[in-house]
Amino acid sequence: MKKEMEELIVKSFFEKNVQERVLHELFTPKKRDHALNRLCHEYQRMLREKYMIEIPAPNSDPDDIYELLMKNGAEKTCYSLSYNGKIDGKELPLREALEHAVGYGFPSIISCVPGELAYFEAEQVYGSPPRYLLMRPKMN
Repeated sequence: MKKEMEELIVKSFFEKNVQERVLHELFTPKKRDHALNRLCHEYQRMLREKYMIEIPAPNSDPDDIYELLMKNGAEKTCYSLSYNGKIDGKELPLREALEHAVGYGFPSIISCVPGELAYFEAEQVYGSPPRYLLMRPKMN
């Protein structure tokens, strides 16, 4: 787990009023799952809507999402916050992270450009789960 990276993700994409709580939960091993669980049903309240761009269907192919992220300036390595333990709290190749996150059924945030570009997949309730690019203006 990279504390600085997780802090940057939260401060960049989460609403200000929940940031402190989410960071506390992420950094407390017994409560980490609480922070990730908030992204199941409350993601629209947790994430800053102005930075969320829904990826239109069909959107379930990791390769297509990879290409979309690369077109938007993604780096080849990423950092993941995820319900999927294989990628949670890890820095790894973007393509590999997407293969584990897309269609997993539970939330993931994959940071592709720290503080500027990420991929978010919500919990799957019925049909395809909502999938988004999280994009902020470039930080200088």
